[in-house]
Amino acid sequence: MRLAHLAALPVLAIAASTAPAQAPPTIEVHLSNFRFTPSTIVLRQGQPTLLRLVNDSGGGHDFAAREFFASAAVAPGDRARVRGGGIEVPGGEIREIHLTASRPGSYKLTCTHTLHKTFGMSGRIVVR
Repeated sequence: MRLAHLAALPVLAIAASTAPAQAPPTIEVHLSNFRFTPSTIVLRQGQPTLLRLVNDSGGGHDFAAREFFASAAVAPGDRARVRGGGIEVPGGEIREIHLTASRPGSYKLTCTHTLHKTFGMSGRIVVR
C-alpha cells in the first residue's frame, strides 16, 4: 500500500507544476474631466498588478505619479509607455501597464495637462 502512495508522488508533482499561472489582479482607473475614479488606488507591495487606465473623455489626459513609477517595477514591454513618470492616455483610449509596487507608501497622482490638476484631477496611489 505504501508503495502505491510513493508511486503517485511524481504524478502529483507534474500536475502541480503544469497548473496554469494565475492572472494578476486588474486595477481599473477611469480618467475623465476632471477626475480619476477611483481617486485613491491601493496596491499590495510585491504583488504583480495590471493597471488599466481608461480615458472616458474626448480629450487627452495623463496618469502622472513620478515617485511611484520611479520605485515600481514596470514590465519590460510596458516601460516605453511610462515617460517622465507618467502615462499619456489619449481621449477614448485605454492603456494597460503591468507592474509590481516595490515600496510601501503614499504617492501623489495628477494629470499634468494644463489646469487639469487645478480643476481637481489628482489622487493618491497607496502601496501597503
